[in-house]
Amino acid sequence: MAEYTDHDGGAGDDVPDLSDSDNEEQWQWMEANDNNVQVTCLFCDKMSNSGPETLQHCLVEHQVDLVEVVKKHKLDDYGYIKMINYIRTEKCSGQSLSSLPECSIPWESDEYMRPALQDDPLLQIDLEELCEGKGILAGPSTGGQCEASRSSDALLQRAQAAEERAQRTEEALARAMDDLHKLKLLAQGLVLNADVGRGTGSLGAVAELREDEDEAYFSSYGHYSIHEEMLKDKVRTESYRDFMYLNPEVFKDKVVLDVGCGTGILSMFAARAGAKMVIGVDQSEIIYQAMDIVRSNQLQDRVTLIKGRIEEVKLPVEKVDIIISEWMGYFLLFESMLDSVLYARDLYLAEGGSVYPDRCTISLAAVGDTEKHQDRIAFWDDVYGFKMACMKRAVVPEAVVQVLKPDTLISKPAVIQGIDCNAVSLSELEFASDFCLKITDSTDCTQLLLHPEHGRDLPQERTLDTHHLIYTSKPPWGVIMDMDLRQAHLLCAFSDYLLRKYN
Repeated sequence: MAEYTDHDGGAGDDVPDLSDSDNEEQWQWMEANDNNVQVTCLFCDKMSNSGPETLQHCLVEHQVDLVEVVKKHKLDDYGYIKMINYIRTEKCSGQSLSSLPECSIPWESDEYMRPALQDDPLLQIDLEELCEGKGILAGPSTGGQCEASRSSDALLQRAQAAEERAQRTEEALARAMDDLHKLKLLAQGLVLNADVGRGTGSLGAVAELREDEDEAYFSSYGHYSIHEEMLKDKVRTESYRDFMYLNPEVFKDKVVLDVGCGTGILSMFAARAGAKMVIGVDQSEIIYQAMDIVRSNQLQDRVTLIKGRIEEVKLPVEKVDIIISEWMGYFLLFESMLDSVLYARDLYLAEGGSVYPDRCTISLAAVGDTEKHQDRIAFWDDVYGFKMACMKRAVVPEAVVQVLKPDTLISKPAVIQGIDCNAVSLSELEFASDFCLKITDSTDCTQLLLHPEHGRDLPQERTLDTHHLIYTSKPPWGVIMDMDLRQAHLLCAFSDYLLRKYN
């Protein structure tokens, strides 16, 4: 064991390097002794040269063992600080302190967090070190060798105590991170499971989401390219336009809310269809271009655009007659924008009003496309002469968006979920559905096609209660999920003879 002497001694070469901050803290009290710090007793005017010496004095002269007092009242760091300041402020005697029952702590008030004595060294004592070993209260020794040995032992004990505290801190941090993760999952569960159905009086947890949580999503819609792509989708855009232009009686003199208005195309369709007032809301930066677009088409007297999240903005009207929105994402619900539409419906839609699109379905069909399967899945069996089959585990679960040839469909589509936008609640958007596909061709099933369908055909007689927006995305468009043929039986109820193992 290295022997410690004062700075003038001859054993300096044996002293370990104490340059880091942890070792400097370990030498705190020894440096205090060197600097001749004066510490006032808690119960008299006696001055000592160190905190430990003062505590020893309290034990010998006043019969007060502060370590036992701390343990008796189960004090933490704050409790210890309050106790020291209480004793100095209230001039508490040693006898009255020792006689306090366990259930009685007169220093609980936060006012005792204020130091009664400026730069009080007793407030700087490490409480854990104080309680873990009472050697700190041991009386002075006249033997230089023993003194050095005890100092070294004390340093080792402090180092061990510091290491244990660091370990406990790391464990506490790990628990805190785990709790934070659980809290995030709980918050997500509240959003998904909150029932915001009409008539419940609850707006759900969607309104509690912070703007910064949606920043990436809204930023992606701030660039013109995504809006150009949507506007050039003639099936989508012309379906909205034709629905509004061919049914002017639905929109005549109505107040319309466009949720996620983007460039304002749907808002302008509604205005030209006869709406007396159209309010478009969008959080992305594209809304500033939309304002110019509206003015360029002389529709600013009927179209009002507001930047912000629908959950946060204040509309210029209390109720609207119609809500329109192009909220559909991949596999219909991918972007979760329908949550915002339902929020707007529950808060702003007048009695008898309608949300368009009003009816949506999610369908599933089987695909037998060995060419695409070979290109995407079997490709990994031999990559330039190397086996990379392990990559399939990452590729197979990932959905892709692609165009299919109609002749690759090998089953009739099965509807796995229907959504009535005028009645559905937020909790119903999280669902599990059983399905069975009727196979129409004897071949390998390589993929599952997931595709949405929006609205129903308008009947010839156009009465108000039978209007439905026509917008379909029938095969061959959809989200494709590749299937490992060896696992296909886990995904759907196909007959065994239709599922030949892929080798």
